[in-house]
Amino acid sequence: MLFIQGRFSAAMVGSVFLLNDRSIFPAKKRAYSSTGGGTKQLMSTRSHGLLSMAFIAFLGIASYAHAETTADGQGRTRKSEVRFGILAHDVDGLWSGFRREGGIDYNAEYIFGSASFDLLSGYVRPNIGISVNDSGDTNKVYAGLLWEYDFKSGIFLNLGAGLAVHDGEIDTSEEGKKELGSRVLVRFPIEVGYSFSQSVRLSVAFDHVSNAYLTSPNEGMDTLGLRLGFRF
Repeated sequence: MLFIQGRFSAAMVGSVFLLNDRSIFPAKKRAYSSTGGGTKQLMSTRSHGLLSMAFIAFLGIASYAHAETTADGQGRTRKSEVRFGILAHDVDGLWSGFRREGGIDYNAEYIFGSASFDLLSGYVRPNIGISVNDSGDTNKVYAGLLWEYDFKSGIFLNLGAGLAVHDGEIDTSEEGKKELGSRVLVRFPIEVGYSFSQSVRLSVAFDHVSNAYLTSPNEGMDTLGLRLGFRF
């Protein structure tokens, strides 16, 4: 268990440095050319290259982690899980209140089964994930803890908290971009789903990221969509 938790922490630290090559705190400056955006395209390519490296690191950690299971107090096993999602990006009218960015986020997440512990009739598991936007807007990697409660009907509920590192704007006058205030954000996920079997689950997933008013600006961002999970 300690071995897996050590790899989990190392993965998050590695993702931080992959997403931001200088520091996790200063804003990323965008460059523009007056002749059609060649420099802007270069910056976008570089950003997506870094995110691809982070995604490869995510897949490596997920595949290398032990697929051990932990028995709960009722003799059931808590399996590791991978979830893949398609999420609407920067949804209007939710926690953050308004929308500036667009597109779809493609999401992948690994949830550690062997590092779980009981809490309030449910159980808590560490998670690590990545969301990549298809329109060149804000991408993020994240890690944290998920509390889960399983109903006898097959419905399950997840609540969580953690940290996210993004490649979006911190403070900008550019239209169509959220001002997120800091490179590292607090992340709160909420998810409700149904287990079709011991291995396959479908859920509606929401997450909110912001700097929790630790600095200004703090426009925040919400995603909402569907995720398909596989336990093993």
